[in-house]
Amino acid sequence: MKPVNGSCELTLTGNERFFKDSEIIVSKTDLKGHITYANDVFLHIAGYTEQETIGKPHSIIRHPAMPRAVFKLLWDTISSGNEIFAYVINRAKNGDHYWVMAHVTPSYDPSGKMIAYHSSRRVPDRKIVEGTIIPLYQMLQDEENKHNNRKDGMNASVGLLLEILSGRNITYDEFILTL
Repeated sequence: MKPVNGSCELTLTGNERFFKDSEIIVSKTDLKGHITYANDVFLHIAGYTEQETIGKPHSIIRHPAMPRAVFKLLWDTISSGNEIFAYVINRAKNGDHYWVMAHVTPSYDPSGKMIAYHSSRRVPDRKIVEGTIIPLYQMLQDEENKHNNRKDGMNASVGLLLEILSGRNITYDEFILTL
């Protein structure tokens, strides 16, 4: 395993994990992104036990190749009460990675107050991941890495993503759902 960004904690193996088309990875978080539920498929593919996940930030599975711009878009969307679909690369506990097509939605109590988030992830289309998503995410990461300040990099990457979408005259949701 090799360290990422000089850290001994975050390692990457370069090995990809896969799950079955019939399986769905499910997790739930509180409004701050701390895991409140993880199904067996989540635990198996991510390599964690339930005890290691409950109460922890969902970012424990964040892969460093995942553009911060996409996460910002995701959090902005769900925190405003809307659902989002997104391709995501995640990192397993041992440093392996796995791709998912995520559908993230806010959850509400009976009075209509937002109380949590729910994410269901399915096996993504490999042609889309390899032909569109990986090149796009690399472009966004390259933009983020041009900046010394992480926040500036993220904002520049968001700007680049919005410019790409504007050039196609589509929203992010339209882009993802028409791939």
